[in-house]
Amino acid sequence: MYVHVPAMRGKIGSRTYYACLMPMSAVPNLFKFTDWAGFTPEDREQRVLNEKRVPELRDYINENEDDYIFSSITASYKSVPVFDPAPNGNGMDGAIGVLKLRLGDELIINDGQHRCAGIAEALKENPNIGDHTISVLLFPYESKDRVQQMFSDLNRYGQKTSKSLDILYDKRDKISAATLASLEQVPVFRDLTDKDSISLKSKSTKLFTLAALYDANRELLKGREEEDILANAEMLTKYWSVVALNMPDWTSVQSHHKEAGELRAEKIASHSTVLRALGGLGLELMKDDTWQERLAGLQAIDWSKKNPDWENICIVANSVVSNRQARAATKAYVKGKLGMPLTDAELRSINKEPAQITLEDL
Repeated sequence: MYVHVPAMRGKIGSRTYYACLMPMSAVPNLFKFTDWAGFTPEDREQRVLNEKRVPELRDYINENEDDYIFSSITASYKSVPVFDPAPNGNGMDGAIGVLKLRLGDELIINDGQHRCAGIAEALKENPNIGDHTISVLLFPYESKDRVQQMFSDLNRYGQKTSKSLDILYDKRDKISAATLASLEQVPVFRDLTDKDSISLKSKSTKLFTLAALYDANRELLKGREEEDILANAEMLTKYWSVVALNMPDWTSVQSHHKEAGELRAEKIASHSTVLRALGGLGLELMKDDTWQERLAGLQAIDWSKKNPDWENICIVANSVVSNRQARAATKAYVKGKLGMPLTDAELRSINKEPAQITLEDL
């Protein structure tokens, strides 16, 4: 018994291959899912399946049934395919036709095993997507070495997009949408945010990355992730506008009184750790009617990297760190400077025991 799929026959290098369209329902039946965990790295034909990625792909399909998208799957076939060219007249010299694949001859996945696994799981919850089609590139199976080489070639030169670009282009993420809307309303962010790179180069004229601002806004909007985008954007605009008024280092760069690279080299005022700490602080601070007045205390903080207060809070061995502990300690330190009460855990995060801390310390 054969499965018939529309296909185009082509040549790349010295090999004939087929580009075809397959119904999603064929994925669990035609593709070979191998548990590579039981093999040595030398014997695997590709990497071990990461089970944690499968539910994410399943949910991506089922939650966006009308507009999800996938790149082609690449696979190898062991049996000889049967290709029936369409009648002459298509102008492609017999390159367009129907490919017949023998049912039971599984296709070995060279690239796209996580997509295939996600599709298979999505079909269990939503059989309706079985009629959707996905493009597949099929190559002849030659040997294990050749399959390993194909996997290497297909993945070696792939370049993952930066987190900032993902945020910029993702129209489904409400936090992204609120971040982009508010960014345009806060002049210092509008003028000094790099929307492309994940990190700033030494000669960059920017102070922030879109990725860092997004992470800070996720902290600020905890519990409001699914609320109205415009309402969230308004909240972000209100909070960061007041913060910016009390961060003279930011405005000095915006007004061209200081170079961005110079500020980044000397101070931590625009570092992602500080930005995210300020976002988390805002979540607590805006519950109080006096939050705008309290933020004036930011002006009194010494953001210089030479300030010994930052040692073991967010600076370790003369380098600014951005792990969870550093963000928590930075937030606790700023809270103290703004006269906000600290929990025992926050006191410990800045290496102060409750009995030891004094007003002078804060």
